Amino acid sequence: MDYTTLFALVSIPCLVTGACFWKFSRSMVKREAARDKLHEAQKQNGLLLIKGVGAAIALGEATAIAVQRLDPACNGEMAQALENARDMKREQKEFLQQLGIENLHNGKR
Repeated sequence: MDYTTLFALVSIPCLVTGACFWKFSRSMVKREAARDKLHEAQKQNGLLLIKGVGAAIALGEATAIAVQRLDPACNGEMAQALENARDMKREQKEFLQQLGIENLHNGKR
């Protein structure tokens, strides 16, 4: 057996293995891109949910204030509902501020 034949026989498994690894790495890059796209969509969904909750709370507050102006004799349930909405808005704001501060500190590490 001469060196050319030996080289050809040895290089064939190397080429097949290299092609398999190349194909595998391409599929991993595609999966990572899909995962990144999904992560961005989840972040956008979370942001929209937070904005939606804020809008709902603002609408509830405005409705409660309007009802109180129209009917000053409305029961205490409206005042309690308004207070609950304001408390929830404050808690959400504090939570988001806490997350923001934690992310700022985690980003510096």
